[in-house]
Amino acid sequence: MNAADVIAAEQRYLLQTYARPGFVIERGEGCYLYDSEGRKYLDCVAGIAVNALGYGDPDVARAIREHAGGIIHLSNLYHSRPAVELAQTLVEHTPWADRVFFCNSGAEAVEGALKFSRRYARDVHGDGKTTIVAFTGSFHGRTMGAVAVTAREKYRQPFEPVMPGVRFVPFNDRDAAIAAITDDVCGVIIEPVQGEGGLSVATPEFLRTLRERCDAVDALLIFDEIQCGIGRTGTLWAHELSGVAPDVMTIAKPLGGGLPIGAILMRQNVAQTIHTGDHGTTFGGGPFVTSVAHAVLRKIADPTFLAHVRDVGDYLGEALNEMHLAYPDTVLEVRGRGLMRGLVINGSASTVRESAHHEGLLIATAGDDVLRLVPPLIITRAQVDEAVEKLTRALATLR
Repeated sequence: MNAADVIAAEQRYLLQTYARPGFVIERGEGCYLYDSEGRKYLDCVAGIAVNALGYGDPDVARAIREHAGGIIHLSNLYHSRPAVELAQTLVEHTPWADRVFFCNSGAEAVEGALKFSRRYARDVHGDGKTTIVAFTGSFHGRTMGAVAVTAREKYRQPFEPVMPGVRFVPFNDRDAAIAAITDDVCGVIIEPVQGEGGLSVATPEFLRTLRERCDAVDALLIFDEIQCGIGRTGTLWAHELSGVAPDVMTIAKPLGGGLPIGAILMRQNVAQTIHTGDHGTTFGGGPFVTSVAHAVLRKIADPTFLAHVRDVGDYLGEALNEMHLAYPDTVLEVRGRGLMRGLVINGSASTVRESAHHEGLLIATAGDDVLRLVPPLIITRAQVDEAVEKLTRALATLR
């Protein structure tokens, strides 16, 4: 099928929950994607922060080839070496964590974390301690529990009533958090760097306040690092720079190198309240996907690789700040950290995104007026220059 036929068939056979542009991607190499007409795009979306190692990474390809001929699926009824090895590596790279639960996606990880927080509270305190605190700007997924702790009403309202017992608090408002985290709270969930909600960064002081309040009322502090974790901000975990550790952490997107996998990391005091049969998954932690994920994690966790992310992430941040200074009426604010950056613009983010396509640049949005850049972590300084040049031309549509 040519591109027009593919698009027509997509509109005929697929549920129309996505607004896709009018081209068909056929192959990728490094940080570039190519459509069916041979057009080349510098990819600053990376599968929505999934393809951290870009396209055609030799280590990911080798891991897939090596393990594709083995057991793809086993179920969790039996022991499996690859899942244990990946869990061990995750714990060894996360000083506060003791246990791991594998699932298939970020939303599933959030669902599990919410369940675990209520199970912990019931096991330790009995009934009545069930409230979850979340924050304005949050996005935690599309399933019923995850959407219940997602702040933007457009995600929740069409599906209400969603899970009850959620209290929203202004992001980075310490006084409001202190007032909201009371004895009835079992869990507090926050993204250290928000993704869909606009790339806002939680201040270290705010995270410390959450830690102190959770300790005071014995609630679990849950960090959602599904998008901001696994090297995206220049450290393996986005919360590292704050010096604050959670009780539970959800991860997913880049872990599988493009294969579906999520995970929940937790402390032992949480794990010991989750009993056999309390939670489960058919596909989570299969030997094939955990083998590939282990190769991805080892590569990203390498100090030399993370140093590259910090260097190029700082370079991208400087370039975007220069853009803000050059066009202050168009670029109102630069947000984010590392290779997770947002531009608040004076105009429609979707309009600029479409203009960027014509320039050969793929970018995402994070709200009506925020552009999101989450390129593969292998991007170079020269490619950052290319992205900024193309983005500057795309922004000209607003001037």
